[in-house]
Amino acid sequence: MPAVCAKAAGTVAWQPVAGAMHRRLEVAMEDAAAGTEKNLRGSGVAVLLGQESGQPAPCCPHGPTLLFVKISQGEEVGRRFYACSACRDRKDCNFFQWENEKVSEARLSAREEVNRSCQPSLSHRQNVERYKQFGLLPTSKRKFCQECQQLLLPREWGKHSGHQVLSDLSIAHLQRPSQLLCPLKNKKTNAQYLFADRSCQFLLDLIISLGFKRVLCVGTPRLHELIRLKVSREQESSVKSLLLDIDFRYSQFYTEEDFCHYNMFNHYFFGGEAAHEICRKFLHQEKGEGVILVTDPPFGGLVEPLAFSFKKLIATWRETQEEDHSSKELPIFWIFPYFFESRILEFFPRFSMMDYQVDYDNHALYKHGKTGRKQSPVRIFTNISPSMIVLPVEEGYRFCSVCQRYVSSGNQHCEICNSCTSKDGRRWNHCFLCKKCVKPSWIHCNTCNRCALRDHACESAKAGCFICGGAGHKRSTCPNLSVTDRAGKADRNQKLKKNKKIKMDTVKRPYLKHATFARKKIKNKKKKNALAC
Repeated sequence: MPAVCAKAAGTVAWQPVAGAMHRRLEVAMEDAAAGTEKNLRGSGVAVLLGQESGQPAPCCPHGPTLLFVKISQGEEVGRRFYACSACRDRKDCNFFQWENEKVSEARLSAREEVNRSCQPSLSHRQNVERYKQFGLLPTSKRKFCQECQQLLLPREWGKHSGHQVLSDLSIAHLQRPSQLLCPLKNKKTNAQYLFADRSCQFLLDLIISLGFKRVLCVGTPRLHELIRLKVSREQESSVKSLLLDIDFRYSQFYTEEDFCHYNMFNHYFFGGEAAHEICRKFLHQEKGEGVILVTDPPFGGLVEPLAFSFKKLIATWRETQEEDHSSKELPIFWIFPYFFESRILEFFPRFSMMDYQVDYDNHALYKHGKTGRKQSPVRIFTNISPSMIVLPVEEGYRFCSVCQRYVSSGNQHCEICNSCTSKDGRRWNHCFLCKKCVKPSWIHCNTCNRCALRDHACESAKAGCFICGGAGHKRSTCPNLSVTDRAGKADRNQKLKKNKKIKMDTVKRPYLKHATFARKKIKNKKKKNALAC
């Protein structure tokens, strides 16, 4: 469920752009990626996982909240508070509570009432029963309300008479719910940019070729429905899948064994322990063998809570592992933009990034076939050996015999780095000063002491002295500025002030004279009028 950045603190709404504007977008995307997590090191808000004070975290409509702290570089750590795990924007979920705040009973009751009011009107089990009734209807009586995003039974038609309604739904329609449901647009919470058929089919073919029999789909509804379609069409297919997703609308189409309402930012199952047990059993089948986790989180979400949740799923899977197999890892495909690579590697250092470009049906930029900077930045991060992952040659991927992995055609092997270094599909250039390969549009900046776009804003110039680039002083007090220069500058400033004062006096005097003369004239006129009377 991608959303750019990025899938917090500084996300960017992606729109089609060209030329120099696209170069700025290229930097903005990476800054958004860094900005989403940069706050943890500079100034902003940091998430604190596993550092709660012993009391259970309060709940909002999206489950247990997360503990955050406001931090500023060079200052003491700020006050800690709880906020929604899924929504970074207070407009979407306005929950806020200081960590040690004493909450009154009245406020707790009001909060519980709000949480209840935000829950779906029908339970998952009720939706399953409705689906069974809906499936027995003839095609002419199968209707779906586009405004309410709901399958309609005949007795409910009257309530939706003024709404836009799709009629004559076939079994094929019901097997592709992601094409019926309108994608949710919040890039930080849901961000349902759905896999294009090309990418989805590639993922499924890759999963089958690697020998996996079960797929835990975390936020990948289109992959889940493609697996189910394959099972329904091919009797010999033995691949099973379980969908974990925050979008409860899918409960209208899948049973409790096929779908769990789940928040991947706090590892919360809305269905309680029963739903958690379904996930546990799915991971534990065949002693945990033959299962892979595939996830496509919102790009606007923080990486740390996501990694925390995935590690809990890994811990659940490891419950089946014997002591001598404790070093084994749950295979994972984490689909995310390439500019999050460093953050993902912080939590999963054994992961590597594939060159395969994942594209989406309903995204303006992330499309297959684009070239240069317009290519999709979304990649597959995995703990499976890159040599085992075969990318389609017909789409321009080739095998690098030195790196022992498939790379994009533009990703040329660098003899100095001894690696195929490109991340975005273009050929990168080696910078001897940075001692690494960089994007072809970047040049080395001596002020920043790194490579960047030609028209970038220098960090050192913004942060410190304009003359020497040092921090802690401004240009006027720079030690590299001579005493004579400073004295001369002081004299020039004094002369400028004096000239400005003379100029102001010259401008003001005529107006003052005019005002005085006008007052005398009015006074004399009043006297003449009084004498005349």
